[in-house]
Amino acid sequence: MTDRLFADAKSALAGLLRDGMTIAAGGFGLCGIPETLITAIHESGVRNLTLISNNAGVDDFGLGLLLRARQVRLMIASYVGENKEFERQYLAGELEVEFNPQGTLAERIRAGGAGIGGFYIRTGVGTQVAVGKEERMFGDDRYILETGLTADLAIVKAYQADMYGNLIFRKAARNFNPLVATCSRVTVAEVEEVVSDALPPDAIHTPGIYVQRLIHASMNEKRIEKRIVRQVA
Repeated sequence: MTDRLFADAKSALAGLLRDGMTIAAGGFGLCGIPETLITAIHESGVRNLTLISNNAGVDDFGLGLLLRARQVRLMIASYVGENKEFERQYLAGELEVEFNPQGTLAERIRAGGAGIGGFYIRTGVGTQVAVGKEERMFGDDRYILETGLTADLAIVKAYQADMYGNLIFRKAARNFNPLVATCSRVTVAEVEEVVSDALPPDAIHTPGIYVQRLIHASMNEKRIEKRIVRQVA
């Protein structure tokens, strides 16, 4: 199974990238994002991407690199604050955006990975989220139909992997990463540590059946979003 481990992000992504493809990226805000793989995608110059992600990064980091380079056509996301270039492109009509309530986005990714075409949910009923979507009554409540999400490529960030592709995520990085790893045709994982022995089965968060390629993460900046308190006169 050693053929899963590639020398670097460029070689791991070789043959996978093309203009117009859909990429699902793990992470929550700036936590647990696949920094090394995002940078390699940015440097490849691939364009007209559809991105599925909880967030849109910030102007100079994470998925913000792809937005700043105008490599993204459609963003399917939940939280897009803290990125002024995203805001500029969206308001100028240069970027398509599909907003999702966070729980809905997570369930759409999970459904796509499980082979579920769609599901009914109450979240968003009567709001702009429901515009153009099928509605149905269950008992006394109205639901809207949401579809599962799938991607051509998933990129995730894990703490440990073994040579079989099994993954362990550390603390808050166990956010959208396990979901994202299941929803694509090919999943590439960047990890901080690749162990020589098989990981303990009960400790595994993502089974290796979902992971086709591995790299050692060369970028582990792990930025955090800081609260700034302004003094009130």
